[in-house]
Amino acid sequence: MYILGIESSCDETSAAVVEMEAEKCRIASNIVASQIETHRLYGGVVPEIASRAHIEAVTGITHQALDTAGITLSQVGAVAVTAAPGLIGALLVGVNFAKSLAFANHIPLVPVNHIKAHVAAAYLSDPQLKPPFLAVVVSGGHTSLFEVRSYTDFVEIGATRDDAAGEAFDKIGRVIGLPYPGGAAIDKLAYEGDPLAIKLPSPALGGDTLDFSFSGLKTAALNYINTCRQNGTEVPRADLAASYTHAIVEGVAQKTEAALRQTGYKTVVLAGGVAANSHLRARLERVAADCKARLSVPPISLCGDNGAMVAAAGYFAYLAGQRAGTELNASAEDHPAWEQPFVNSFFEKR
Repeated sequence: MYILGIESSCDETSAAVVEMEAEKCRIASNIVASQIETHRLYGGVVPEIASRAHIEAVTGITHQALDTAGITLSQVGAVAVTAAPGLIGALLVGVNFAKSLAFANHIPLVPVNHIKAHVAAAYLSDPQLKPPFLAVVVSGGHTSLFEVRSYTDFVEIGATRDDAAGEAFDKIGRVIGLPYPGGAAIDKLAYEGDPLAIKLPSPALGGDTLDFSFSGLKTAALNYINTCRQNGTEVPRADLAASYTHAIVEGVAQKTEAALRQTGYKTVVLAGGVAANSHLRARLERVAADCKARLSVPPISLCGDNGAMVAAAGYFAYLAGQRAGTELNASAEDHPAWEQPFVNSFFEKR
């Protein structure tokens, strides 16, 4: 079965065709139109500019995805689209495009939760992966721990109470003059510094919780930077990058280990844009080994936002009977109203 996946939740417009069967997951195409160079001028994503860029790109990359896969719309079994969470204007572009495409061609429409799609990326690279397992989703907008009880049943057992790890990386990267996106630049620079040079607070909250808080860590780093500048001393960027990375990675590792021991799962999936961070990948490998568990991480090409992960999540939602019709709307919320219950669609082929 061919699934067409549409992704437009932030600053990447993506369309992909994935061939999904019971024992086979094959990416037939995965086209991504990145807006990094555009938003680099502003040091971060500008929502209105992102939305306009999605409008300009979505039709062309969808044609490209179908052509690259060597199929036509008549062969598509379902259209899956990211409908939440994300930037509302950006999401609306993808949702309305997917609704129109599905309606005009009598194809089932499946709304997808962006966070679940990040986890589904692991199925595309790890054919042995099956629920239940622990998922650690670390991105620009989310830092969460989930019990993945089935392909569509997620229970959040830990989350950030304020900022996310990816946003924390990008913010400090921008302040110390690193190019956008700051997370990737900090990852590289951290290898040149001492991770214990600067004492910073852990984002892992104390007590009987699996939650995080990154606002205090960001404030501590900003105070350190401002103190250096007020004293007329140069900010030791490599040491700060290493110490800041160490604090974030150790905080995520601490809660991941606690979650593994609490749940007893023997498989943990690391997903989301920050899953591309080499320090985090290496640290969670050690956590998994200590807990006698297996770590599954998508390749870097599937860690960022992409249509293939949306198509994979959409396939399992489709099997669960989840459909939507023209009433589908985008939502910036993590738990949109359309997730429960799903509406039966009249887009079905007749």
